[in-house]
Amino acid sequence: MKVVVVESPSKAKTINKYLGKDYHVLASFGHVRDLPSKDGSVRPAEDFAMTYEVDADAKKQVSAIAKAIKGSDTLILATDPDREGEAISWHVLEALKESKALPKKIEVERVVFNEITKNAILEAMKHPRAIDMHLVNAQQARRALDYLVGFTLSPVLWRKLPGSKSAGRVQSVALRLICERDEEIEKFISQEYWDIRALVANASDIPFKAKLSHWQGKKLEKFDIPNETQAKAITAQLETKQYAISSIDPKQVRRHPYPPFTTSTLQQDASRKLGFSAKRTMQVAQKLYEGVDIGGETVGLITYMRTDGVTVSQEAIIGARELIGKKYGANYMPASPRVYKTKQKNAQEAHEAIRPTDVTRLPEKIESTLDRDLFRLYELIWKRMMASQMESAVFDQVSVDIESSDKQAVLRATGSVMRFDGFLTLYQESKDDDEEDEESRALPALTLNETLALKEVVPEQHFTEPPPRFTEASLVKRLEELGIGRPSTYASIISVLQERDYVKLDKKRFIAEARGRIVNAFLVSFFRRYVEYDFTAQLEERLDDVSAGEIDWKQVLRDWWAPFIATVDDTKQLTNPAVLEAVDALLEPYIYRNFAKGTDPRACPSCSNGRLGLKTGKFGAFLGCSNYPECNYTKQLADAGEDGGAPSDMGNEPKPLGSDPHSGMEVVLKKGPYGMYVQLGNEKKPKRASLPKHIAPDQVTLEIALSLLALPREIGAHPETGKMISASIGRFGPYLLHDGKYTSLKGDDDVLTIGINRAVTVIAEKKAPGNSAATPLKVLGAHPEGGQIAIYAGRYGTYVKHGKINATLPKTADAESYTLEEAIALIAEKGSSGKKSFSKKKAAAPKASATPKKKAAKKS
Repeated sequence: MKVVVVESPSKAKTINKYLGKDYHVLASFGHVRDLPSKDGSVRPAEDFAMTYEVDADAKKQVSAIAKAIKGSDTLILATDPDREGEAISWHVLEALKESKALPKKIEVERVVFNEITKNAILEAMKHPRAIDMHLVNAQQARRALDYLVGFTLSPVLWRKLPGSKSAGRVQSVALRLICERDEEIEKFISQEYWDIRALVANASDIPFKAKLSHWQGKKLEKFDIPNETQAKAITAQLETKQYAISSIDPKQVRRHPYPPFTTSTLQQDASRKLGFSAKRTMQVAQKLYEGVDIGGETVGLITYMRTDGVTVSQEAIIGARELIGKKYGANYMPASPRVYKTKQKNAQEAHEAIRPTDVTRLPEKIESTLDRDLFRLYELIWKRMMASQMESAVFDQVSVDIESSDKQAVLRATGSVMRFDGFLTLYQESKDDDEEDEESRALPALTLNETLALKEVVPEQHFTEPPPRFTEASLVKRLEELGIGRPSTYASIISVLQERDYVKLDKKRFIAEARGRIVNAFLVSFFRRYVEYDFTAQLEERLDDVSAGEIDWKQVLRDWWAPFIATVDDTKQLTNPAVLEAVDALLEPYIYRNFAKGTDPRACPSCSNGRLGLKTGKFGAFLGCSNYPECNYTKQLADAGEDGGAPSDMGNEPKPLGSDPHSGMEVVLKKGPYGMYVQLGNEKKPKRASLPKHIAPDQVTLEIALSLLALPREIGAHPETGKMISASIGRFGPYLLHDGKYTSLKGDDDVLTIGINRAVTVIAEKKAPGNSAATPLKVLGAHPEGGQIAIYAGRYGTYVKHGKINATLPKTADAESYTLEEAIALIAEKGSSGKKSFSKKKAAAPKASATPKKKAAKKS
């Protein structure tokens, strides 16, 4: 019997079918060992000795593997074909050795495959090899770097900037990209410019447009016509002239197809075409790779989805070319196969591009067996692969110069006509921030020296625009261009930035939050080298050199650590006021830019001589007066939005909303330490009500304020119990109260407007003590250890449940697209952390009872 170890249970099940009864395939469920989340797991003083730990859930997988290899002659490690997969294989082997569960005479082999098909699996089994320690050490170095940054730099960040979350080796550089783009936009000054276009017609009276390119013997640059006055003056002169064609420059151009997808290009195009996040793209691609049910058989539909390579197998090329000839015709198939090579120095050329495992499996034939997202991504991958082997598109382009009779003006018209669509019949790559293509229109038939009739001359005003904010696609593209991180890590980097509240997505564009801007300013001020694009890219290149066996991995760590820890120690010596002063100075254009012109933005509006400056508190950064505690004026730094994250204009000054018609007392909107609230009157203990999150301060009217102050409000009697249902806002947000039990209001349910029917439904949906289990939002499937895993809506957000374990979903997770594999990992993490704390308590119990205290005698 041969034992095969792969990473996921679904993959294990499929491969077991292919290999037959002589093989036993098990899953490791990802990494079985990792660095414990505590100080000292990587020890630079001991030449970067690393302590790994097998967590509680992974122990079960290691035990299962150990049990399976007893009496077996071969252990085959068949984890994913990349650095991470190589490291998992090594960790499985090391964990077995440490537990003394590896038989002495067992043969250990490493096999890799790029696709989960029967032929690929059987072929891989014929070519075993040893574990590649160069790849393992590259992964160890990367893990050590990430650990040392997190456990060395993050505590400094917490002490110097309370309210900050963390810093990361690649995460912080990605944050800098987003922050710098926001800075460019804030500093951008729009500039006016004009161009002039004429509508002319040929001898057949067919009109077309031409743009003024030369005036009075000079070629016009973008800003040569700066205002309306000059534009109108030139227009008036153009209207009096006669025009004829002075030159025609025709040419034919060929547009070549794109190579098949890599991880990053798949993430980019799936974002543009399908609206997928990078994380969602990788989730769906993982399912397509591991296999889906097609006609009762589990089939892997695409090759491995973490790759930098654009090469594909000869078999795949031949299959694509044959299908192109049959489906589209011989003229769509080039004379010889197209061969693509990766431009990046650090690409993993050994890995194929992402392609269908069988191009004859047409998307339309399997659409009914796939869910919508699986089908859409498969179709995208199939089209890109097929198009990559198709003929180029052919365009006829022409440029025409039209000169005035007095030689004072030259107009230029350009046009393009597609003569053969080639690969474009199947696939067109989307672009970010497309501009209108002026050459995409056709021109009528024209001849040299032909006189043209002038129909109209139109001056057009334009203004320069700031660079666009990053989308997920353009951010991934920029990270790859700079050589920062690896495409397989981009999805997690983007998720972490959002979970830390450093950035947010607004209309699919990233905006840096106030917290993110402050953290970035701190890193740029005191750790600039480590957020430099070149430095981070060079470090990635050195890690690639480790993979290739060209440099020792510990030497990379030594070279990096010495200057890094020196910088950390220097920063620790700085006082918090000194750090805030540096951050405040760097962020001055951002923090103070919304103040009225002609005023001193740092002058305290509350006292006569105080100066405003950046302060930090338990809830993050804010502006405070230098005369504190005599002056307690504060101004909150708002989250990013239309105001770019500049301070809110409210300050501590109340905003009058009007008078209560019943009491005559004034109603005001105020800002407190925990957010905005409305207040009635100005007595010693006035009535107040917090502003719900969905109501913006500038939307608060007297009517809304009075409704909030009137809470709790009675909605009506429950039809079954006859008891009153009321709605109000508490410490944890809006809620319903019925029969002494509280039910949180979520989503679109408004505490001010919810009616009796909806209230009864919300209460019924809540799980009450002693009742049957709440209805799950989605059942994900069976846990490997038995029992069902499902997603539920809870008081504090959405969570997954298995048995007695509840695990809250991350902020960026989408309940609709959350997978069974992700849920298993989340439950494992939650379960292991819970068990550890439980075991500690149990261990402590005997200690307490070892020396029982004597009972004191009762006094009469």
